[in-house]
Amino acid sequence: MRVSKPDDNFMADVNKRANLAFSNEMEMLTFVLTDGQLYGLNVFKIIEIIECPKTITRIPQSHPAIKGTIDFRGHAINLLDLSEALGLEPVAYLTNLSYVLVCEYSTSIQGFLVSEPDRLIQKSWNDVIRPDGALYGGSYLTAITYDNDRTVQILDVEKILGDIVGIEDVISQDLAQRAKKLRIENFHVLAVDDSTAARQLMASAFNQLGLRHTMFDSADKALAELERCVASGEIPYNIIFSDIEMPVMDGFTFTRKVRQIPKLANIYLALHSSLSNRSNQEKAEQMGANAFIPKFQPNKIATAILEQIENAA
Repeated sequence: MRVSKPDDNFMADVNKRANLAFSNEMEMLTFVLTDGQLYGLNVFKIIEIIECPKTITRIPQSHPAIKGTIDFRGHAINLLDLSEALGLEPVAYLTNLSYVLVCEYSTSIQGFLVSEPDRLIQKSWNDVIRPDGALYGGSYLTAITYDNDRTVQILDVEKILGDIVGIEDVISQDLAQRAKKLRIENFHVLAVDDSTAARQLMASAFNQLGLRHTMFDSADKALAELERCVASGEIPYNIIFSDIEMPVMDGFTFTRKVRQIPKLANIYLALHSSLSNRSNQEKAEQMGANAFIPKFQPNKIATAILEQIENAA
């Protein structure tokens, strides 16, 4: 989040937050929507919190939850009402004081309209629970946690953006043709992401390449599968893709644990995240990841895979 004048205390705070990644923890901002409930968002996604401006440029034929565009530091960004996206009463931003969480998702900047920010809380990913059951399968809820006696719901913002703004999932013809020249059927990728939208995008890219893949919705399940393979003496995977933000175990911890298994020390592992700032790329390298690839960029996913297959050949 934006701070006007960095000082020693501020830099110490930044370093403290960054170091949370090494202990399977994160800091989130809680905020309120029109249903009065609490929701949470990783602070690393937030650039700035501003009062909702009154000047909003409408976008013809856009989704009803897109209220238009607003000016942010000389750039037009989407203003998306999270309440309306969830089917709740829209935020009355024209008459009531409301706020915009300006966030970065995979190198794009979006403005999320909320009723009111609440406060910052620090949580271990072990305390972030992925809800089970058919009720949650197609919902925008990806996890829940608790702040004292208060329930904090964590939204699958990637799925919201995919359904409302749209996400490109087609790889280029050049990459598709390049894949046809390789023995790609001999390779198998393991991918892990708690977001339904992200898993669908990765599966689409893998299918377009003709690549075998196995998907997991949590890092602990993926790690258990890898440990089972090592114990059996057969490791069928050549490439691993992992998200960073996930309940129970985050991608940094997953990477560190994979690298601690001698037989997996050299397997190609890419972290794939909407947390696309430089600090997360540096942490990915420190944990032992071979690459950091921003989410929702299928050509970059395909390029990374093809380079590994070409190198192996």
